[in-house]
Amino acid sequence: MSTKILYTIAATATGGGRNGSVKTEDGSFDLTMATPKELGGSGNGKNPEQLFAAGYAACYLGAMRFAVSQDKSLATIPENATVRASVGIGPRSDKGFGLAVKLEVHFPGVSKVDAERVAAAGHEICPYSHATRGNITVDTVVV
Repeated sequence: MSTKILYTIAATATGGGRNGSVKTEDGSFDLTMATPKELGGSGNGKNPEQLFAAGYAACYLGAMRFAVSQDKSLATIPENATVRASVGIGPRSDKGFGLAVKLEVHFPGVSKVDAERVAAAGHEICPYSHATRGNITVDTVVV
């Protein structure tokens, strides 16, 4: 499998990683990072799980919209559709830490069966879904 890269962005972390800063090379964001209180930190900043949740939610919703544009047998996604991505982190049983993701798909006015078909098609396109498949648990729920 090869990927034809069409866009690249770089970000640099400084300081203590989870307790430091991160900024993109194009200057579009510069964030103070802080370990969440639940992991023993101050919680006075952003954390990688927040960034991952935001990125996955946005990318997955976009991937589902793209899937619908390519396959007219799929239900139309309403303009007020949402994806809520919850990212959890905790210690693994072997060593280190692991992640788990829950994606909640909400398509007002679309049947659950039709929304589930679109959700499945989105996972076949979304780069976050490709990156996580087989590596972490990703539960997708149509609400």
